[in-house]
Amino acid sequence: MTLYNSNKIIFYFIPFFLGLISSFSLPPYSFFFINFFTFPILLFYLISNKNLGKFSSFCIGWMFGFGYFISNLYWITNSLTFEQAFKPLIPFALVLIPLFLGLFYGLSTLFSFLIGLNKNFSSIIIFSTIFSIFEYLRSSVLGGFPWNLTIFSLTDNLPSIQILSFIGTYSLNLIFITLCLMPTIIFFKYSNKIKIYYLTFTFLILVANFIFGNLIIKNYKKIEETNLDTSIRIVSPKIDINRFLQDINPQEILLDLIKISKPEKTKKTIFIFPEGVLSSIYLQDIKKFNNLFLKNFSSNHKIILGINSYQDSKIFNSLVVIDNNTNIISKYDKNKLVPFGEFLPFENFFKKLGFKKITQGYLSFSSSDTRDLINIEKLNFLPLICYEIIYSGNIKKNNNLDYDFILNISEDGWFGESVGPHQHFSHSIFRSIEEGKNVIRSANNGISAFINSKGQLISKIITTKKGFIEIKSFKQVKKTHFSSYGNKIFFYFLIIYISLIAFLKIRENK
Repeated sequence: MTLYNSNKIIFYFIPFFLGLISSFSLPPYSFFFINFFTFPILLFYLISNKNLGKFSSFCIGWMFGFGYFISNLYWITNSLTFEQAFKPLIPFALVLIPLFLGLFYGLSTLFSFLIGLNKNFSSIIIFSTIFSIFEYLRSSVLGGFPWNLTIFSLTDNLPSIQILSFIGTYSLNLIFITLCLMPTIIFFKYSNKIKIYYLTFTFLILVANFIFGNLIIKNYKKIEETNLDTSIRIVSPKIDINRFLQDINPQEILLDLIKISKPEKTKKTIFIFPEGVLSSIYLQDIKKFNNLFLKNFSSNHKIILGINSYQDSKIFNSLVVIDNNTNIISKYDKNKLVPFGEFLPFENFFKKLGFKKITQGYLSFSSSDTRDLINIEKLNFLPLICYEIIYSGNIKKNNNLDYDFILNISEDGWFGESVGPHQHFSHSIFRSIEEGKNVIRSANNGISAFINSKGQLISKIITTKKGFIEIKSFKQVKKTHFSSYGNKIFFYFLIIYISLIAFLKIRENK
């Protein structure tokens, strides 16, 4: 008698527990080796339990996803503590969001079951293919939420993810899941010789990829740095997010920003302030503080900051460049908005229930559909606000655009003192390697950093500190293979995998 037939509670708790453990493979823990135990056990669990039906096979993946997401996304509930109307939703958000995201993993185990799993190598290829497809769909459907993909467990293992510059996040995610599943071979009815062959092959791939990544990093060190005529200061103010929800004089915040950034009037400098630091006013009000800017900044300075703006009846979460006379030099309006954070889906319905978006104000933000480069002092910046940086292969609107830096401003105070800021930050590392570009990240209550094009931290300010990072030079590299082709590469890998599945199935049926 199998566990499925004897005790259903324990039966479904086991995949839940496996998902829970797998969550510790992610930043800031980054125990990536956990996946080499949890994924094989999950697959074997799916294969070995006899008399599984469609619903049960679905629930195995669903419970795995539920355990995985309830552990690594608990911080979402912190964002609901700032508004009284949202506090009753905390228990529901804690449970319902992981349950919803877990559906994608449930569908992956269901479809794997329907295709047919047995104690053969083909099951590893089937499961890794289906699982990675649903990870991609999770990242795309309904705006997408590509947070905490399995591959992010390798964030701190930079040599192992340098191949991102060639194949991108989703392709590497597919390969990594396959490798994580390879120990399942020990449960199959192969000879010890065959098992050793498969495990040795897996080990060699991991080692080869690690060596390849180290060579890339080693060669990168040989590239000469380009000195900047204008220095860049990444400012991390750590302004209490509760101040944004109160009627605080914006001048107080501006004085804090000036104090932290320490402008020198004779020194050509670009100052980068985080998202929403002046959330209590609109861009159109910035002229009110003209004297303050004139007093503390000079014509040698340019200031980049996050601030809300409006046009007609629309409100935007914007990134703007101004000079010391508060003249607007450039402006970018956020493209990807956060549901419930920046806009209310089904707004008319939720407003009747007394809800609003989590950020300040009752009117939902509008989104823009353009993302032009920002040019300052002969330097080109690709602007990304907050979680726009989490979308692999979708940060540029025009693939022909060339630029020097990815510029990401963020407010991570919504995460509280949790693992959230670390998870958010990991995406910056992945984007830098994929695109082959240095990342400038200014985060209030988050991790501010300067990251080179190989994902290495040149300098960072952690969540509990305030100050600035000064950039005086950087290294330029050629456009990456992934930057040119994007997520088309993932679909090419899927074709290869699906072809391999067909070949293995035909062989097994002979």
